[in-house]
Amino acid sequence: MASVLRAEGLTFSYPGLPLFSGLDLEIEEGQARVLLGPSGSGKTTLVHLLAGILTPSGGTVFWEGQPVSRWPEERRVRLRRRFLGLVFQHHYLLPELTALENAMLAGWILGRPDAERARSLLGRLGLAERAHLKPEALSGGERQRVAVARALYARPRLLLADEPTGSLDPANARAVLEALLRLAREEGAAVLLATHDERLVEGLPGWRLLDGRLVSLDA
Repeated sequence: MASVLRAEGLTFSYPGLPLFSGLDLEIEEGQARVLLGPSGSGKTTLVHLLAGILTPSGGTVFWEGQPVSRWPEERRVRLRRRFLGLVFQHHYLLPELTALENAMLAGWILGRPDAERARSLLGRLGLAERAHLKPEALSGGERQRVAVARALYARPRLLLADEPTGSLDPANARAVLEALLRLAREEGAAVLLATHDERLVEGLPGWRLLDGRLVSLDA
């Protein structure tokens, strides 16, 4: 299988605080991998590096073989809109828009709004009857499922999810995670899921972020 995401020798420091040195990871097309680590371990920073939001101080991030971390920010942003879907702990839905409108937000940004595409994604996430509602009328789990639909709207090759269930109770967390992984698989998107909750992702392959190093969960 072809590589979708690869990091080689990834190094990053905040002023006076070295965080990572020489991290390597790879995710191939269609794979789902987990990034485990407690709060404060650097998971979000690593996700932002892999997403091209932050620039590493050393090493390279590749998207489908392209060294995007070496590119100017404007060029990264253009590719990210098509290549990458992002889900965070907070849903970041626009309160003035309905669930359907939030789900198709990427379509407006890309100049290709498609209500049927957004409606199909919401239906597959169990939200067909909730598509007309604004975020304030949705539960926490429903808001996160809308965020998943929005992230997958543009058919990205890679979905990066940073603590997407961190603000949910255990039952809703499980439901959202299962929906995210199922829909990503159906859409053909590779997934990297960052979380502190080991019980939630038990059995999934990936890495543990420990003292600035990545340790394989298969080790």
